[in-house]
Amino acid sequence: MLAVLFAALLLMIFAGFPVILALGLVGAAGIVFEPDLAIALYPQKMFSTLDSFSLLALPYFILAGELMSRGGISRKLVDFAEHAVGHLRGGLAHANIVSSMVFSGVSGSSTADTSAIGSVLIPAMKEKGYKPGYAAAITATSGTIGAIIPPSMTMIVYGALANVSIGGLFLGGIIPGILIGFALMGVVYLQSRNVAKYPEMQKADGTFSLKAVARSLVKVWGALLAPLIIVGGILGGVFTATEAGVVVCFYAFLISFVIYRTITLRDLPQILLSAAITTCMVSGIIGIAGGVGWLLAYLNFNDIVLGGILSLTDEPIVVFLLLITAMLVLTMFVDSMAVLIITVPIAVYVAQTFDIDRFQLGVALVMATQIGSTTPPVAVLLFVASSIAKCPYGQTVKYVWAFIAAEIAVLAVVIAIPGVASAIPTWAMGLK
Repeated sequence: MLAVLFAALLLMIFAGFPVILALGLVGAAGIVFEPDLAIALYPQKMFSTLDSFSLLALPYFILAGELMSRGGISRKLVDFAEHAVGHLRGGLAHANIVSSMVFSGVSGSSTADTSAIGSVLIPAMKEKGYKPGYAAAITATSGTIGAIIPPSMTMIVYGALANVSIGGLFLGGIIPGILIGFALMGVVYLQSRNVAKYPEMQKADGTFSLKAVARSLVKVWGALLAPLIIVGGILGGVFTATEAGVVVCFYAFLISFVIYRTITLRDLPQILLSAAITTCMVSGIIGIAGGVGWLLAYLNFNDIVLGGILSLTDEPIVVFLLLITAMLVLTMFVDSMAVLIITVPIAVYVAQTFDIDRFQLGVALVMATQIGSTTPPVAVLLFVASSIAKCPYGQTVKYVWAFIAAEIAVLAVVIAIPGVASAIPTWAMGLK
């Protein structure tokens, strides 16, 4: 039964079926052809997956991201990044990464990060002579930081499914997210030294001025406070990660409507509609994937996976590497959120057996899903960035591999050194 279900799922995905439809059909078929199950169980399990207090944070963070994006925050963040690092060789490429690191503390979504930063910086990079494919590649890979530095919608989903503190996961993503940013900037620095291949990066895209940095900082202070409010509130015990979504949503409205005055009451219906559509899309994937995940658990897929791993090795680090490798491969072909939801119960089950740290596992899995989202053939973020850059997908793929290698290197560090992901939540919250 399991082999048939997976074969059917892959066949439909490669045939062009939307992932949510393919998952739904496979789950329904699996229950129908299992004699001891009733089809009514399927919607029941989908609803129970969504019936979580932790998941209430999703619509609020999505709405906060919409308010910030529509309020022109991304443009202000880009200006700040350009003034801070634009004087370096390959300055706009560095500014792209720094902008994504800062905007990730607002959006909580790699797709939103890629779209918002890309719409501003990709045209600017093209004007400065950067190849469209290169601009798209760096925008997509730096956009992955949006799901790692808090807040993170992907971590909210993982925490709800794995019964792990979402606040702890948020804190665990701080160091890995910053490391990814530095690693990507390291790649840009090395590329800027290659005069023959990257001539457009030899000249600085601006001059450094402390006064200009200070002026841009004054304009963007409101956006920079958002992640500090989230982290500070969680650390101080003022509110939970779920309640932080409501706080940030209200703060985003206050900043955009009252302080920056970049949105009006007439804009609110469209903003609310856009946030509602995004919430429905994410919730649909979560619900259906949750139903499929329950079916796999009923068919003892967790024990089958554990037995297969035990037949290969009993070393925790090797098991960890196998889990992450499987996640990287799966997200190359299937929507990362769907893969995460289906595999979380399996990964947690295996990790508990081998005493793998829960925060380390969660952060590493989230990182793997984001790297998979930029790895061909099915790389959602590459498609988003390529469409903004108006260049063929294949042209973007040519430039993405060095950045993917840098992100995988950081992922390896997170796997090898548990404290990179678990030190801050363990120290700050006493969760263990």
